[in-house]
Amino acid sequence: MDSDDTSGDAGAESPALTVLRLLAQEAPPWHFEDLLRETRQSKLTERQLGGLRQATRLALDVRASMDRQRKREAALAALVDAAQEMADSGADILKAVTRRARLLLDFDMTYASLQQPDGSSYVQHTDGETTALSVGLSMDKGMGMGQLAQHRHAPFWSSDYLADDRFPHAPDIDEVVRSEGLRGILAVPMTHGKNTLGALYGATRAVRHFTPDEVSLMRALANLSASAIAAARRQDLADARATEAEREATRAESLRTRLSSVCEAQTRLMDMVLDGCDLGDVLHTAAEALDGTLCVRDAQGRIPAATGRLPDLSEATTVRALVEAHAGDEPVAVTGSVWATRLGTGMAEPAVLLLETPRELGSTERQLLRAVGQAVALVLQRQSMAAAAGPVRDEYLDDLLSAAPQSSRRLSERARRLRIDPAGEHVVLVLRPEGGKPGEASIWAASYAHRHGGIRTVRGECLVLFLPGANASAAARSAAAELSAVLGHPVTGGAAGPTRDLCSVNEVFEEARRCLDTLTALGCAGRTAAAKDLGFLGLLLSDKNDVDGFVSSAVGPVLDYDARRSTDLVGTLEAYFTSGGSPTRAAQLLHVHTNTVMRRLDRIGELLGPSWQDPANALEIQLALRLQRVKGSVHR
Repeated sequence: MDSDDTSGDAGAESPALTVLRLLAQEAPPWHFEDLLRETRQSKLTERQLGGLRQATRLALDVRASMDRQRKREAALAALVDAAQEMADSGADILKAVTRRARLLLDFDMTYASLQQPDGSSYVQHTDGETTALSVGLSMDKGMGMGQLAQHRHAPFWSSDYLADDRFPHAPDIDEVVRSEGLRGILAVPMTHGKNTLGALYGATRAVRHFTPDEVSLMRALANLSASAIAAARRQDLADARATEAEREATRAESLRTRLSSVCEAQTRLMDMVLDGCDLGDVLHTAAEALDGTLCVRDAQGRIPAATGRLPDLSEATTVRALVEAHAGDEPVAVTGSVWATRLGTGMAEPAVLLLETPRELGSTERQLLRAVGQAVALVLQRQSMAAAAGPVRDEYLDDLLSAAPQSSRRLSERARRLRIDPAGEHVVLVLRPEGGKPGEASIWAASYAHRHGGIRTVRGECLVLFLPGANASAAARSAAAELSAVLGHPVTGGAAGPTRDLCSVNEVFEEARRCLDTLTALGCAGRTAAAKDLGFLGLLLSDKNDVDGFVSSAVGPVLDYDARRSTDLVGTLEAYFTSGGSPTRAAQLLHVHTNTVMRRLDRIGELLGPSWQDPANALEIQLALRLQRVKGSVHR
């Protein structure tokens, strides 16, 4: 500023106006000091100089007030930004507040601790650290500035932490402070309402005296973070409650579904019992509902019925299951995967129903298992009442199998008394278990015969069943499969029939026995067959010698095709086999082109199936063609 600026010349700016101009321009403080120095050299009176000095001091006060106001506005804006950042940070609230505090207050390091239920604290997050010692640092109750700040609900600071003895020091905390090189530390509590959640720290690596504005801003940041943490915890609690409510709703729906399923299964089982269904059907329906394997077992380990093979249980385990199941009404766990429920009626000796399942049974499943036990007991009771006539029925089958001449009228009368239809179709099954206990097989046979309205007896190591039915093969497969599941061993079975003549049952039995012997000779143990299942061997074994049935099963489709189309595929087959399977030589025998024979053979393959030229099938086809040719010659 020129010296004549302060002169009293007309047109010159007065010192007072200069002060105002500098204030308006927000000039730095030294500009005001330059003005005072220049005016001292002017012709102003002492009074004027005093007034100028007072105006300058007031201007500097106004400027300082304006600076403080701008800082407050900046701090307020920073708090708004910090609140927004914490709101957007989700689970990283402490990360946001430590970073913001470090930038706003020019700290070297900031960190935040959370209070634990026992009053101690631990460092949750840091910003600006140079070692890995701080995160997770535990601070016992009453140790360190942060604990004092939380206890007093007021800020606490030290310009030189390690040299300050106003509070108790903890060796582990001092070690971290020493490792980080920290000196000035400010700690403010993070409070929300009446609750203190932790503390926010700001630290410098030089001695620092904190101003009230810095402490106030730090505390505002701490309270903002506490509010954000409390809100996040409330949201987490609400989310957890909502999730638990959803799980409860899911469990309730699952329970409702299981209860509905149990009620439906119980109703279905009772309907089956009232309708007179056999034990096997009841067990299979129950096993499907329980998603496991069911087995009825008595104290001697005998198994009258089962849906599959259960793990071998020792006699002691079986007896224990009997005792525990009969001691109470609820099913009991026998092993990790086997459950037992009592059967109070239906058998001469105590028995249990065993269930093998890979999963733990809930209350609804145990309720269903108990209901299954009641249903099985009712079926067994019904069977035991009918089994009183068992010896008489077995004796009757022994008489039917006798080769001695018998009166057809007397056999029919006895059949009616035993509720056997003397004019109905019956099949005979001869089953030989390939293992297991004979007693178990005999008990099963009595139950199976009763359930299917038939009778049984034992011949040597074989079970003989006389059952209503028209399909001997199907009956043998069904009976062998069930007995195999009960014993856990394969079963070989021969079958024959049907027959309507009670006097011919012995002949049917002999045919079934020959089928069993044939399977054994062929090395087919564990399989079942009737005469028709054995091809031309069955033709030789059968007493009826059903030539027409054998021919029809072997080449029937070809015969039908020739009859409908007036073709001679049968002649082509005969020429093909006569020529040793050579289409060319067959064509020469038939006086046709080789391509014609090939087309006919393709048609034969469509009618008889792709495996018609396999050795076993080809042999049966050739035998059927011979029989058909001989039969035609005889009839002519």
